[in-house]
Amino acid sequence: MKSKHLKLKHLIMGVALAAFFLTSIGSVWSGYRMNVASIKENTLETNRVYAQKLATTASLYLEEAFQVLGYSANHLKSKMDDKNALNSETERLKMQDNMFNSVFITNAEGLVLSVTPPAEEVQGQVLAAVETEEALSKKEPFVSKPYEGSTGRLLIFISSPIFSETNEYLGMVAGTIYLKERNVFNALLGEHFYHDGSYVYVVDSDGRVIYHQDPSRVDDIAMSNKVVQAVVSGENGAQQVVNTRGIEMLAGYSAVPLTGWGVVAQRPLDVALEPSFDRVQDVIIKSIPLMLISIIIVLWAAARIANPLQRLATLTEESLETKNVEGLKSVRGWYFEVYYLKSALIRSLTFLQGQVSYFKDQSTTDPLTGVTNRRTMDAMLAEWLDNKLPHALILLDLDHFKSVNDTYGHAVGDKVLQFLAQNMQAVARDGDICCRYGGEEFVLLLPNTTAEEAGQVAERLRHNLAHTISPCGRKVTLSAGVAVYPQMADTAEKLIEAADGALYLAKQAGRNQVMVAEQENKLKNVLK
Repeated sequence: MKSKHLKLKHLIMGVALAAFFLTSIGSVWSGYRMNVASIKENTLETNRVYAQKLATTASLYLEEAFQVLGYSANHLKSKMDDKNALNSETERLKMQDNMFNSVFITNAEGLVLSVTPPAEEVQGQVLAAVETEEALSKKEPFVSKPYEGSTGRLLIFISSPIFSETNEYLGMVAGTIYLKERNVFNALLGEHFYHDGSYVYVVDSDGRVIYHQDPSRVDDIAMSNKVVQAVVSGENGAQQVVNTRGIEMLAGYSAVPLTGWGVVAQRPLDVALEPSFDRVQDVIIKSIPLMLISIIIVLWAAARIANPLQRLATLTEESLETKNVEGLKSVRGWYFEVYYLKSALIRSLTFLQGQVSYFKDQSTTDPLTGVTNRRTMDAMLAEWLDNKLPHALILLDLDHFKSVNDTYGHAVGDKVLQFLAQNMQAVARDGDICCRYGGEEFVLLLPNTTAEEAGQVAERLRHNLAHTISPCGRKVTLSAGVAVYPQMADTAEKLIEAADGALYLAKQAGRNQVMVAEQENKLKNVLK
């Protein structure tokens, strides 16, 4: 007898397929969201550290500028009437390190006594700008706000007062930075521009842009930007923000206390998340064959489950007519079929949870230190070996790190590890890769680098660390072993083993030193 109702086999197939696809979509979406959150967090932290590093660089530049100008001011105090001496000093300052676009000297009334390069609009004129009047009235080291100078350029200047031996105010010596032309900021910050959409900009205490990769943005007021509001208030940090042009950014920021400036390093959100989209597409494409196999298994299992139940339905119909109760009792298997249905779903969920685990494992950065992790290091070494790219490996760890944890606690120990990672990134060159190998052991991978060059990098890091107070309140030291491919090893394992051997001998030889693997054999002979 035909029925208009759906057959149980079709219902089971429909439910099973629906559950499979919904669970798959949910798991992929959940994995994607987790990956997005991880990328955001890592990008924000990277930009925060980066902005802090650049703010420190800017502070050092300002301190150096004040020292240079202060030296000149002291040198000029007895030569304010010597035109040749003044011209010579401005030329020297202009040529020294290219710190300034121009240099000028004024008397106490603001009359320009000398300027380099020569400018008729300025030479012999009294500077009437509010900023120069403020510098003259304060009679102290001064950094101006952006303003349009007599030559029509947008500029800021850094000045130092000139006092006589009797402490009489004689004027000032100042260096200018042309904000819309190539200037010292390009040298300090321009090289940090990324071609993936990331960029750095600097604002003054009023939120006015004084440096930007795009010169047309210089002099823009960005005070409506929450990041700018935070950094000009003296805060350091990172956050997701919509910039003044309506673009979502992942921004890190750090203040320059000396002037009230703020440095912002940011990357567009869509650019940062682009790898997530590619990764999801890659996972889906690679999963299609397995999904097809899983669907076939589900359909087959549904048919197998339906057959006993259809027999049960037939026996039930016959029992109504023949009162064959014993026939119904003979059907054993209801829970057996339910068990198989549940197993099919569990197998499907196991597969999908495997996909979630895949997304979790995509993180390539060590969350504590911000450098790449062991998985990334292994992948990079494998790629370089496949391409037969010559490279050096520096294996290093902190000396007596256990005593730091035992004495100051693990929280301080973590800060010391972060301190080491920051110093590694500071000495790393373009193309070098900083990795956390495990615990207090770290690795620097240096492509196309000789043993001598790698030893110099390691020695520079060792020296910086040994001469800097760490977060635990005292100096910490490191020992390092250097090995190069292909001269010292033909596999990644042997390369690490060679560097580890050199590190061991560096420890044995007294710690706080760098040992190159080819030096290892010589030292072994000495030890014998």
